[in-house]
Order: sequence, then C-alpha cells, then structure tokens
Amino acid sequence: MRLLLALPVCALMTMTPLDAAEPLTLDRIFASPALSGELPRSLKLAPDGQRVTFLRGRADEAQRLDLWAYDVATKSTAMLVDSRRLTGGDEQLSAEEQARRERQRTADLRGITEYAFSSDGRRLMFPLAGDLYVYDLQAEEADAVVQIARAADGFATDPKFSPKGSFVSFVRDRNLYLVDLASGQTRQLTDDASDTVAYATAEFIAQEEMDRDTGYWWAPDERHIALTRIDESSVPLVRRFEIHADRTEIIEQRYPAAGEANVRIELGLLALDDGQIRWVDLGSETDIYLPRVKWLPDGKALSYQKQSRDQRQLELIRVDIGDKLSQRVLLTETRETWVNLHDVLRFVDHRGRFVWASESEGQQHLYLHGADGKRQAAITRGDWQVDSVLALDQVRKQVYFLANAHDPLSRDVYVQSIDPLDARKPERLTLGGWNDAVYSDDTSVWLHTWSDPTHPPQVRLRNRLNRELAAIHANVVDADHPYAPHLPSHLPREYGTIEAEDGQTLHYQLLKPANFDPERSYPAVIRVYGGPHVQVVQKRWDERWGLFDQYLAQQGFVVFSLDNRGSARRGTEFENPIHRRMGGPEVIDQQLGLRWLAEQSFVDPARVGMYGWSYGGYISLHMWARTPELAAAVSVAPVTDWGLYDTHYTERYMDHPLRNPDGYADSNVLTWLDRTDDATALSNRLYLIHGMADDNVLFTHSTALVSAMVERGIRFDLMAYPGGKHGINASPAMRRHVFGEIARYLQERLQ
Repeated sequence: MRLLLALPVCALMTMTPLDAAEPLTLDRIFASPALSGELPRSLKLAPDGQRVTFLRGRADEAQRLDLWAYDVATKSTAMLVDSRRLTGGDEQLSAEEQARRERQRTADLRGITEYAFSSDGRRLMFPLAGDLYVYDLQAEEADAVVQIARAADGFATDPKFSPKGSFVSFVRDRNLYLVDLASGQTRQLTDDASDTVAYATAEFIAQEEMDRDTGYWWAPDERHIALTRIDESSVPLVRRFEIHADRTEIIEQRYPAAGEANVRIELGLLALDDGQIRWVDLGSETDIYLPRVKWLPDGKALSYQKQSRDQRQLELIRVDIGDKLSQRVLLTETRETWVNLHDVLRFVDHRGRFVWASESEGQQHLYLHGADGKRQAAITRGDWQVDSVLALDQVRKQVYFLANAHDPLSRDVYVQSIDPLDARKPERLTLGGWNDAVYSDDTSVWLHTWSDPTHPPQVRLRNRLNRELAAIHANVVDADHPYAPHLPSHLPREYGTIEAEDGQTLHYQLLKPANFDPERSYPAVIRVYGGPHVQVVQKRWDERWGLFDQYLAQQGFVVFSLDNRGSARRGTEFENPIHRRMGGPEVIDQQLGLRWLAEQSFVDPARVGMYGWSYGGYISLHMWARTPELAAAVSVAPVTDWGLYDTHYTERYMDHPLRNPDGYADSNVLTWLDRTDDATALSNRLYLIHGMADDNVLFTHSTALVSAMVERGIRFDLMAYPGGKHGINASPAMRRHVFGEIARYLQERLQ
C-alpha cells in the first residue's frame, strides 16, 4: 500500500516579523537572485537512479544556467559544468537557434539550456552557443568535458545520444550529422539541404503549434534513423522588418498564414550502414500534418501520426521495417470540431500493445490497445482528465500519470494498473497543489516537484513507496530565502465559480489588496489569457504572473482572473464553444466575469481594467472594443486578425477562411471598431504593446490596428520594443520595462 504523500504545509510560515515586511517592487521581482529561489530546471534522473541532474541559474545572473548534479549516495550537490568557463560569458546564437529558442520559450536564457544522458548514464551531452560537448561522469575532472562539434563549422542544434550511446547526432545547416564517440569522427548523413529544403528539422508550424521540436528519431537498435524532409518552397515568403535599436533587418520568413500553403513533408528511414534513405508512403493527400513519430521497442516497426489539414482526423499508423515498408492504420480519431494532439503513446511490450489517450468520451483518458490497434480496456474514466503520462512500469504493468481527478484546479500524480478493477479510481500519490514527477527507467525512484499558491516549488527524491529519500531543493522560505523579507506581505488567493450562459462552471481566482478594508471600494485589474490549451486559475506558485499579481494587489488593486470556455483541462464540452467563433464565447464569459466583479461591494465599478498577453492581448482588445464599462485595457503582443496567424493553430479552431468567412470577420478586432456607435468613445482606454521583431504574432497585427484607430480618430497609447520578440525579453531590462509599463498604465488610469 503506497503512502499518500503528506506535504510540508509548514514550509511557508512567518519567519520574518510583520513590521519588517518589505513590499514587492518590480525591480526586485526581476532582479537576481530569483524571489522563488534558484529553482532547478530540466530535472533528470540518471538511468540507474543514482544521480539527479538539473540546470540552475546563477545567483548573480538568474537567466544564465549551469549544469549541476546531486549524488544520491553521498547526498551532495555540486556544479558539474560552469557555462561561463566554456564561453567566457559571450554567446552568439545563430538566427535558426534564436528562432528555435523562441519557439521553446527559452529565448531569455543563456548558458546551458538543454542536456541529455547517455543510455548507460555514464555521459552527459549538452550544446552551448553552437558548440557541442560530452561530459564523462567517470573521468577525472580535468578530462571530463570533451568538445565534439564547433560552432565555427556550423551551429549544432537538436543534438541527441543514440539509444546505445555509440553516437551523437545533430542538425547543422539543415542537414543531419553524426559523431562516432569511439573514433571522434564526424559523418554527414544528408547533403542536399537548401534555403527551402531541410532534413531532420521541425518546421515552424511543428515547433510553434504541434509541440514537436525535432525532425528525427533513432531506432532502438541504432540501425536506422527516421527523419523528415520538408520542402518550404510553396509556403508564402513573408518579408518583414525586424527593427532593433541600432539596425533594421529585412527578414524573409516562410510563414503559412491561415488558408495558405504549408510545407510539404516526407518521412524517411535512413540506414546507418549505407546511408540510403527509403521513403514512407504517406498517401496521395500531401496537404497533411505529421505531428508525432515513435519507434516500437524492438526497432522492427515505426509508428507515425498523420493529421488531416482540417485537424478533424488523426491516424496512428504502423510501418514494418522490411523491404516493402508495409503499413497499417492502428486507430483513427475523429471529431466534428478538432482532435487535440498529445504525447501519450506508450508501448507496453514487444508484442505491440500500447497505451493511448483519447477524448472520445469527452475527457482525455487512457486506454489499452492491442497490437492490432483495437481498444481492449479503459485504464481511466470519469469527469476529469489525464494531463500526461509520466512513466510505464512494464514489469508491474502500471502507468503513472498527471491528472485533475480530485480538483480541476490542481494537478496530482496517480498510478493505475493497465487492467484496473475500477478505471474511475486510480491511486493518488500526492495531495493537492501542483505536482510534477520525473521517474527513473524502472520507476523505482522519482523526482517530485510540488508547489501551491503560498509555497514556491520544492523538489524531493522519493522511492516507489513514496518515502522521501532526499530533498533536492527543499526551498523552505526561511530567514535566508530571497522571498523571506516579502513573506509577511504575501496575500492569500481566493477561488470561486460563476455560471456561464450555457450552464457550465467557470472558475476564478482573486486577490484582495493589502490592508483590505471591506468598507472601501477598490480599483480592480483582470489578468486574462482565455485561449485554448491554457488554464490560468490553478492552485500553484506562479513565478512570473503570480508575483506580478502580488505586486498589483500590494499597490491597492483587486486582482482577478477567470478561465472562460475554450480554455484547458475541462474537456471537450468546455472547449467546443469556440469552434469557428473565436472572440465569441471567451469574450461573453469575460464580460460576465467583469460584471460579477463590478458588483462586489469592495470593487469600484468605474475603475475596472484588464491586461493580457498574446491570446490574452487579443481578448483584452475585444473587451476594450465591446465592453464600455471596461475603464482601461493593456494589450501585449496581440492577434488582431486570425487571417494573419498561422495555419495549424488558426484553422484548428476557426476552420479554413474560405469555409468560414463570417466567423473570421466576427473574430477580427477591427470589425468591432466599425460596430461601435461612437468609435471615439474608445479613446484613451487602450495601451497597445508589441515587440518590433515578433516572428510569431507578427508586428503587422498591431500596425493594422494602429492604422484603423488613426483613421477613426481613436486616441490610444503605444509602446513598441526594438528587437522585442513575442516574449519581449531580449534583455532583463526589457522584461522589467514591459511589466513596469503595464503597471504604470493601470495605476494612472484606475487609481
């Protein structure tokens, strides 16, 4: 019987006297050391479970990451690799790597941003500023780090150990390369890449929208590499300006806007012995997506997922690695709206049985399928969803996963037999808050990360029985913790629900101001995202937005967030209302939330504002244009016209522009400017902010809105950041500045 994890609820206590409390400042939020503690990133367990590795920001430069390790036997932590020693602190990234990091939301990081173990756990491999290094954990310190690729020969991206640790592969100049670790020799595996053709590379759409950031996959026996070949020649070439402080660059980017052509993608099998590539027949329809590829355990078969252009059909297909590359469809998922992608495909054994996730019953749940693809049993079931699979214990035939079975706003770790007695009752291993886990290969030990709204993340090593073996990062807010001076000022978060117009439950969270007086009437700020695949209202520590919420509340604001229909972790019925009508149900729900908030006795209804970023910026614009009672709106990096956004994301929800012209018109912010009786009444209520080098939500979205507002005589505020990408984080100063501008505008307009 496993122990239900008892969390250290005393870890955030009043260690600092109330009269010594320091209120948060923006300078402190964005300074080093990080207020939440120097949190370990990219936690990994060595295959034998005897070493925990992670990346950690420096005390004097939180965004520069070094490689660290915790030795389970000696219970000691030490830095393995100091990134500054290898680079001298100076890093020049290629344009391709800069774009890749922007897709991965790591563009503001420096130093070692990724790494991997070899299968035997002896070596670690990591890229650094285009160079590629291997660290031998058994070697003497002076000889431990060996450089195997140099940026001077071409920037190395997406490096991987081969499954047996014999090779390291990487992509350079859109071709695939291989380093033999025994001989040190480098071999080029493809050689005809060009400006429009790339091998082993994830296209823009795959990286940005499909959560696939690689284009090649090693066979378990190291005999083959499955790889993609993409041809971008049919994708429209967008010429845009990237305006920096000291220069203006004309960037030619293959950007597939809604309704336009995508890349043509092929899937091949490259044989390591002779370098020949055999191509898999993907069918007569070439306008498809290839979101996932995965080898079967014995290396004799490959699986891939093929998604239709309208994303209403997803096929899981098996390819047998024989002379003819014979194929068969294992299963097909179809929906009238769209099929969500996931990473839940785990092969149970060499017979080919597998665990698969499906939303066929309205919530994402796990199912056991036979080698022929037929569903054999439901592993989980209920009015809750499985977020992701963590590990599969092939010996005990158990699956570990994250889900919200006990609270829609929390995330717990669960375990379930793949042939359960009751699919509705998985065993819960954690007890509320926000949890994550990394399991060893044999699931004997696991790294447990936990936080809640008043406890920053803590990391502990546990065994299969849930007993704590070590505190990797206890992160207790004691007198020496960076957050200790601000702890007495930390405000509690309240949760509640509102009913949507169709009867569904909408969850909200709320912070009341410092020194709250129920007899007073306060200004209020709504922080919004509102888009698919994101849930804002959660019971966790939020290092970025949560601390900014705390700052605003300490400045005298009521801070409120509501998850509207269309947002994540609530099932298909909750998501479906936005189909073909983005900017519809989300705005109705946010208007409902605003009016509920304005009715509270402690809120001044004339002083309610909103801010949001990306999709949140889009919702903020709609609220500004359509909700007269909204006193102020800050819109950061917003979409304004879905016709300008990319194919995979936009068409998933809005359909093809030719099949839904009215929906696209209604979703366009500019349309609502013409539907306003007096456009000038919108004046002096909007602050528009955008990065001038944004390659995701192009700056064109905002320039189109600026032009429309000028033509209609609408007065507004504008901030454009030279060199700013979608995250507007080209430097720590830039990130500090944008949040400072959000706060300043809200204070000026509402206080």
